[in-house]
Amino acid sequence: MSSMNRLHPLTLSFRDPETEQAFVRHLLPRLRLQGRAAIAVGTVVYFLYGALDHLFVPHELWQTVWSIRLLALGVAVGVLALSFSPWFEKTSQLPLALVGLAAGLGLIAMLWHLPVDSSAYYYPGLMLATFYTYNLLGARFIQALAVSVLLLLLYNLLFGHLRQYPAPLLLSHNFFLISANLIGGAAGYLVEYQRRQLFLREMQLDHERRQHLERSLHDRLTGLPNRDLLIDRINQALALARRDAERHAGYFVDLDGFKAVNDRLGHAAGDIALCEIARRLSTAMRETDTVSRLGGDEFFVLAQDIGSCDGAAHLAGKLISLIESPIPGLPPGYSLSASIGICLFPNVGPASTPDGIIRLADLAMYRAKEAGKRRYLFAESD
Repeated sequence: MSSMNRLHPLTLSFRDPETEQAFVRHLLPRLRLQGRAAIAVGTVVYFLYGALDHLFVPHELWQTVWSIRLLALGVAVGVLALSFSPWFEKTSQLPLALVGLAAGLGLIAMLWHLPVDSSAYYYPGLMLATFYTYNLLGARFIQALAVSVLLLLLYNLLFGHLRQYPAPLLLSHNFFLISANLIGGAAGYLVEYQRRQLFLREMQLDHERRQHLERSLHDRLTGLPNRDLLIDRINQALALARRDAERHAGYFVDLDGFKAVNDRLGHAAGDIALCEIARRLSTAMRETDTVSRLGGDEFFVLAQDIGSCDGAAHLAGKLISLIESPIPGLPPGYSLSASIGICLFPNVGPASTPDGIIRLADLAMYRAKEAGKRRYLFAESD
């Protein structure tokens, strides 16, 4: 795993900001659904908790307790509404953590107004809120940890120092609240860690698939597009031509003199020559054009929006001049040139399909060879 993709041991954030942003985008659809479901479940549980009120809440405090309960639920409803808006994508998991915080604060506020004897029946709600925030809401582990620690500190400040609960009672409450944090926090940490590791693995597999696809569509020696990718590019050019009435040109380039280099100097020298020719052709063309190696010493150049026959002929002459320049690494006396066949398209008949365009350019190249090599000819159907 790349050092930039490693996780911070506490926050579990990717050290690479781009990877972190990609993970957040990847997680967002699932996060929306999980958050909405968790808020719905939490709302039901929070309401059901009110079933204890008639048993343990003095009648004169019912209105106060329900006001606190409804206020906490208002936060949850607000986050639920936010999950349906574009703002949720920017704020992501933080509002979900605030739902857990509101639930915990609501329970603490209720306990503040209740007699000490009622605390045994209401403080377990804080443990439920802890598990809820860590494991159900979808909040990040570090956010859930911050919420839970804040609630624990606030609970001890209010009931240990201000209300001064009996020490044994406060100690038992702390034991269970801290235990809930340890269990819920450990589970939340492991789930987020595994989710992020799985995301990295999926990214790696996707990268490998793209690499395999790239390799399958490119020549291994020169790195140029192969015939399959060339046909796709010609199809795109044909579609553009039908839409914009542009004229394109296909150049079938066969090297003159390459057989002597390969036979006498060896395949290594031949590979050097092919790579150098590929580099020169690619450098000479625009980004919208395509230089492809069909195999052996045969190349195909797709020049889009070439304009006129004169423009196509000028480019063919330029390509021959580039190929004839001395190639570093080859001894004196070994020079290359090219015979080029040109097919202008779109046209009716064979020049209306990729295979037809390549075949017509190939036939024109053979005529150029028969005419003495080191020249270019246009396909006869043009």
